[in-house]
Amino acid sequence: MRHLLVIGFLFLFAFAAKEAKMQLLSPAFENGGMIPAKYTCDGADISIPLIFKNVPTGTQSIAIVMDDPDAPMGIFVHWVIYDIPAALEGLPEGVPPAPELEGGIKQGINDFGRIGYGGPCPPNGAHRYFIKAYALDVVLEAEPGLSKPQLLRLISGHVLDEAVLMGIYER
Repeated sequence: MRHLLVIGFLFLFAFAAKEAKMQLLSPAFENGGMIPAKYTCDGADISIPLIFKNVPTGTQSIAIVMDDPDAPMGIFVHWVIYDIPAALEGLPEGVPPAPELEGGIKQGINDFGRIGYGGPCPPNGAHRYFIKAYALDVVLEAEPGLSKPQLLRLISGHVLDEAVLMGIYER
């Protein structure tokens, strides 16, 4: 009986020791907080620094999409970036607006019609900006310049985990 009890505890411990959920953080603002003007069209318009935590085992690459669901004409995409090596612990602020970056990282087209990051620039009121990180079991090896819909089609079936960081900006 004692052996069954020990085995039961070991099973529970192993089940509880499951990997923690992936997190996406920024040293610039807390989840649900205000995005500093530096990262918007009212400031330097440079990309937000990001930190990846608890990236799942087996992740080969990370993809990120940043969008604004409060835009007057519907969801507005601010950033598409993919093939981020899983070994990276995040991205620095000010990722250059180049199609391809060091380490094979590629950037897509935002709804401003440009490659790379385009900061918050709401026409009126406070808007929410969702930055979504996807841990993928593949390196996409797609060409630079993907749109958000193209990226989402490519990652379908390859997402191991995802995390969201939301910030607010008001002009």
